[in-house]
Formats: sequence, C-alpha cells, structure tokens
Amino acid sequence: MSQNDIVKKNLELHALWMNYVFDHPEILDKIPPNAHLVIIPDNDTKLANENTKTVKHLQSEGHPVIVVHMDVPKPPVPKIELVEAHS
Repeated sequence: MSQNDIVKKNLELHALWMNYVFDHPEILDKIPPNAHLVIIPDNDTKLANENTKTVKHLQSEGHPVIVVHMDVPKPPVPKIELVEAHS
C-alpha cells in the first residue's frame, strides 16, 4: 500500500469521524486533551495494519493513544436496468 493510499484512506476516515463528532459531540468528553487519535478500519486489513503500526509507534514514545474502530466506506455500485417501452 502506497503512502498516498494510506493518506487518502485516512482522510476519508477522518471525514467520517468528524461527521460523527458533529452529530455526537459528547464523544469528545471521552478523549483526553493530550491524546493522539488513530482510526482503525475494521474492514480494511492493510490500512488497519498500517494504522496499528502508528499506534505502537506513538505508544513507544510515551504518548497516550485513543483508538477508534470504524469501517472504510465502500463506494456505491449502481445497478442499471433498462426498462423498455411497451408497444
């Protein structure tokens, strides 16, 4: 997985997280002000592994880490159906 893919997918997750926070601001009360937040996507093993490395790195440096589990959104797959006119 390229660094660009990691950044792109994490930005998508971050946008979803921010939408959730806007709807549920009370969740922020559970996050200490000095903690690092890392999102682990439960449905993307490669990105989950990369983000888990980030968690371990931050922990090794003594930083508190909050882990949020979310799914990476799947793009919609439209189904097209041709409906013929009756003669």
